[in-house]
Formats: sequence, C-alpha cells, structure tokens
Amino acid sequence: MPTFDTAISVLLVWAIIGYLIGSIPFGLLVSRKMGLGDPRDIGSGNIGATNVLRTGSKKAAAATLFLDGAKGAAVVLLAKLLAGSDAMMVAALAAMIGHCFPVWLKFKGGKGVATFLGIMLAIGWPVGAACCVVWAVVAVFTRMSSMAALAAASASTFAIVFLGYGNMVVLGFLLTLLIFWRHRTNISRIKDGTEPKIGQKA
Repeated sequence: MPTFDTAISVLLVWAIIGYLIGSIPFGLLVSRKMGLGDPRDIGSGNIGATNVLRTGSKKAAAATLFLDGAKGAAVVLLAKLLAGSDAMMVAALAAMIGHCFPVWLKFKGGKGVATFLGIMLAIGWPVGAACCVVWAVVAVFTRMSSMAALAAASASTFAIVFLGYGNMVVLGFLLTLLIFWRHRTNISRIKDGTEPKIGQKA
C-alpha cells in the first residue's frame, strides 16, 4: 500500500511533468517556424493564438490554438491514465501555470485560454464543449477574445457542477481565477472601451 510520502512524491512528479509540458511556447515556436517572427514583438506581446493571429497568419493562429489546447488535454489524460484523478488535477493546474509562466521565457507566457479549454475537454467533454460554446457565442457577439475567455472561464465551474463533475470543482475554480488574473489588463481595457477586437492590432 502506497505511503503518504510516496503519494506526495507522485503528485510532485506530475506537477513537474504538467508544468514542463504546459510551458512549451507553441505560439512562439509556430510563428518562428512559419517565418512570422516573434509574436511578443507585436500587438499585446502575448504568445497565445489571438496575438499570433495579429501576424496576419490564420494558419499559425489555428496551429497555436490546437497545440496549446492539445498540451493541456495531453497532461490531463496521461496523468489520469498513469496516476489517477488526484495526479490529474495537480498536473492540470501545473500545466496552466506552466503555460502562463514558462521558465524559458522569463515567466512571461500566454493567458491560458486554449490550454484551459483543452483541460476542460479532457476532464469531461460535455464540460469542455459547454465552455467552447460559451466562448464562441460571446466571441461572435463581442468580437473580443478576452471577453469570450472570461465568459467561458466563468461558465466552467457551473458546468462542472451541473454536468456531474463535482469532484473537479476546486480545480475549475482555481483555473478560472488564473484566467481572470491573466486577463486583468484586458478587464481594465474592457471597462475603458479600449479592448481591441479579434484580429485587430492591439
């Protein structure tokens, strides 16, 4: 029977794995691979899909969106398969932290939206689908990626509870707090009416 120390060690290992996978800066790697330069030099200076779109390449933005989402999903699925639900939750949170604060980029990463959605889809596809629908609807009506992200994150905890994934509610709440923290400057611009629209130069 595993000891307490062993359980803590397993969780620590998955926290490290989650962080390292989450910290892969796909927006930067994709942009450089496609000859688009460094996305940190344009727009909001972010490495996420929304800012990569400001390079003018929809392909690069789509690839970044997919890969950032995929790394979040991969962490969840691997941890759950190999170490159980506790490790899954620790790894998922660590992946989000890794994406937002990657050591390779002096802790200046993305805002975590695609990774967040990938995590939600892997935890339970109905929860992830609900978050994606909320994001899409708000994005269509407001043309603001940040507003859509905040709405999707806000809806996630309710979706987790109402769709029967109550054991994940703490994780969902922590991820939502992280999304809001990373969007704090966006929230200020939304209030001021100066938040750029999707595809618009920041």
